[in-house]
Amino acid sequence: MVWFKKDNPPKGEGRVKIPHGLWVKCDHCGEIIYKKEVERNLDVCPKCNYHFRVCATKRINIVVDEGTFVELDAQLESVDALEFKDLKRYKDRLKDLQREKGPKEAIVAGEGLIKGTNVMIGVFEFSFMGGSMGSVVGEKIARLVEQAMEKRCGIIIFSSSGGARMQEGILSLMQMAKTAAVISKLKKEGLPFISVLTDPTTGGVTASFAMLGDIIVAEPRALIGFAGPRVIEQTIRQKLPEGFQRAEYLLEHGMIDMIVERKMIKETLSKLLFLLSGG
Repeated sequence: MVWFKKDNPPKGEGRVKIPHGLWVKCDHCGEIIYKKEVERNLDVCPKCNYHFRVCATKRINIVVDEGTFVELDAQLESVDALEFKDLKRYKDRLKDLQREKGPKEAIVAGEGLIKGTNVMIGVFEFSFMGGSMGSVVGEKIARLVEQAMEKRCGIIIFSSSGGARMQEGILSLMQMAKTAAVISKLKKEGLPFISVLTDPTTGGVTASFAMLGDIIVAEPRALIGFAGPRVIEQTIRQKLPEGFQRAEYLLEHGMIDMIVERKMIKETLSKLLFLLSGG
């Protein structure tokens, strides 16, 4: 005999609707965190200090003095010189990405102030084809360095890239030599170049300008390397050490100069610019 009867509410009634996107899961510790709490913490996990990837615009807002950033060469766009096609034509892939209200290329370059000090700054946009370095990215970096030499100021580049852009073939690989050459000209002029490596910085970007900074800074736990760990293990047939290719491992083995948390990056860059510019 049933003593109590529970009336089931009609489908859709009596249920709490939780808006999509209120919570995020940390990729490191697995905690579910209120999204606005993460954003207030500069997109850093308040539980384990994991640094989430951020877009170029957010990073510029974190580092550059408010209202001082002026974008340069925003009109430059890639062309499909090789008429490349994989699952989609390269020209169509570019159009789709540019239609999404983001930057027109995998790097945003410009001029701004950091605590009152004038600096040229380039920030990679990983969401644009994995931050891959094609002809336009190389050209923007070259022009940025030339502007730094003309204005006698330092340059900072935040890297976040999967490497060379395969859709541009040899034209992409040539950007490695191009960017390395223009950085060497900057050094001959005695002007500072600070390279900031964020998660991930790999492939041809790591193998060229990203590791040529006067000071090389990295965010905590950033993946930094040339080939991926799995490829290396299969090549040398050995198990890699714990934490291999993470920023902490590279710092311990002398490959980078310092690891700086996002909340301290603006202050640190300001001090480095002052010291490298001769105080």
